[in-house]
Amino acid sequence: MKKAACLGLALLAFATGAAAQNYPTHAINLIVGFAAGGPSDAIARVIAQSMSATLGQSIIVENITGAGGTLATANAARAQPDGYTLLLAHHGQATSVTFYRHLSYDPVGAFNPVGEIAEVPMVVVGRKDLPPRDIGELIGYIRTNKEKINFGNGGPGSGSYFCGLLLMNALQVKMTMVPYRGGSGPAMNDLLGGQIDLLCDQTTTTVPQMKSGTIKGYAVTTKARVSLAPELPTLDEAGLRDFELVIWYGLMVPRGTPKPIVDQLAGALRTGLGDANVVKRLADFGAQPVSEDRATPEAFGAYFRAEVAKWATVIKAAGVYGD
Repeated sequence: MKKAACLGLALLAFATGAAAQNYPTHAINLIVGFAAGGPSDAIARVIAQSMSATLGQSIIVENITGAGGTLATANAARAQPDGYTLLLAHHGQATSVTFYRHLSYDPVGAFNPVGEIAEVPMVVVGRKDLPPRDIGELIGYIRTNKEKINFGNGGPGSGSYFCGLLLMNALQVKMTMVPYRGGSGPAMNDLLGGQIDLLCDQTTTTVPQMKSGTIKGYAVTTKARVSLAPELPTLDEAGLRDFELVIWYGLMVPRGTPKPIVDQLAGALRTGLGDANVVKRLADFGAQPVSEDRATPEAFGAYFRAEVAKWATVIKAAGVYGD
């Protein structure tokens, strides 16, 4: 009986090794939790095209929308761990661990990390007639007016929503959170119309409006200033020590995917991120590719776990949860 079991394990190991050695033999599916045409989809298609050239097989983007990206993540968690299903992981996967209390999968345990792709900075912006002239004055204004301030966001679970929570946690004040259905686009429209006071959104949407003078830019949420708006200080510079929030993107595969396949995918990802054309295409919509040492399974795994822990603290302090 023991000999049969050992033989079975040996055959499984041999088959797995052979599959990894020949990988990939057909098209790969890349699952994205947001609609075609948005920033997540754009990043997925840029990196899919680059990795396809390296791997010698097509990578097909599949958009599965709904529930803040959790439907797509659940779908990927159920897939076979054979290297033919990838997931475009994002910031929301780290927050979902605490924010959603009835998920059908484990956002951490159901996946193996492949590597981080890029980060998109966020900017704290205000309506154009908001009194504060800079971030120092804005911090004082928030502390004075507190709940009188209407802080728009793209709905519970969105990056703009968590930016508001993190800012309130850092300042130890409560503002009035105003959620919008359909993402931060409707919130930006109301900011332009003066119906809300503040919004935190990606550089992709905020920088063009700032440059046209239709809104005020106050600070970026990254540790370093961003090239698209170098005049804006960071919140860390403004005294909110260690404040950092970026909308990050990376690749994951279902738990149990053979390590040689994971390493091959990670290598293809790093090759793409070293391509000047890929870097330019990502920069066109405000995404900053990560350095080569961060586009590895080990580095991305460590970063992801740190993000889970960070947001658990923020969410629990705020006492707000999804379903």
